[in-house]
Amino acid sequence: MSPAADKTDGAASGRVLIEVDHAGMIYQAESGPVEALRDISLQIREGEFVALVGPSGCGKSTLMRAIAGLRPVTSGRILVDGVPVDKPIPKVGMVFQAALLLKWRSVLDNVLLPVELSGGNPAQYRERAHALLKMVGLGDFANKRPGELSGGMQQRASLCRALILDPPILLMDEPFGALDAMTRDEMNIELLRIWGESSSGGQRKTIVFVTHSIPEAVFLADRVVVMSPRPGRVANIRQVDIARPRTAETRADPALGRMSFELYTELSGATGRRETRAGPQW
Repeated sequence: MSPAADKTDGAASGRVLIEVDHAGMIYQAESGPVEALRDISLQIREGEFVALVGPSGCGKSTLMRAIAGLRPVTSGRILVDGVPVDKPIPKVGMVFQAALLLKWRSVLDNVLLPVELSGGNPAQYRERAHALLKMVGLGDFANKRPGELSGGMQQRASLCRALILDPPILLMDEPFGALDAMTRDEMNIELLRIWGESSSGGQRKTIVFVTHSIPEAVFLADRVVVMSPRPGRVANIRQVDIARPRTAETRADPALGRMSFELYTELSGATGRRETRAGPQW
């Protein structure tokens, strides 16, 4: 295990659910082979909220897809619940930056789509779908089409779709990056509420969250994983020692500002940018 990965020890009390063991990925482009990831080792524990930050093109999204089994690593291995990942797995729900709702289907039918694709009976999940929509404030919009919803509402529906099969792992790839600042802040609070609520009926879901916004990562996560420029490596792992539950008032906590600035400075140095130039989102 690499020195950076050793920093995961004791980060959370649950068992290790996701293990990335010296994983690397090289893919073939028209111009030749491209090394996207190199020797990444990382452990994520059950019920933990982990954020990935790093410069554009460092492999954050590639790592997410590898964990989901959508893109196999070319060296090392990834295990979920002790089982090597070599194909898409049902334990994972995914939320992308674009809501990717089918415009000709109702919101309810969009939420039920994973049930159909998995060969299940949508009728058996309708009650759960309605409950999820009500939980995110969309109870009155089940029969609307996606085009009748705002961007934030579409992302709420997308989140319900990812949760419909009750997967223990939720992978979120810049899910709020396209939203305006106020809606994004609201979705952060909503996500933490849902994550916290899931613990009332059992184990909290394990969330891996990719973002370019350092304050967003610090606000949401138990730990922030800092990735280097391509080929992506784990440059550092920072524990977020800010009390939960986190609310809108938490954004004014000086500790959040200090840690965000430290991570920003670290990333600016790693990418060779001066702090006065455009860098990771602040």
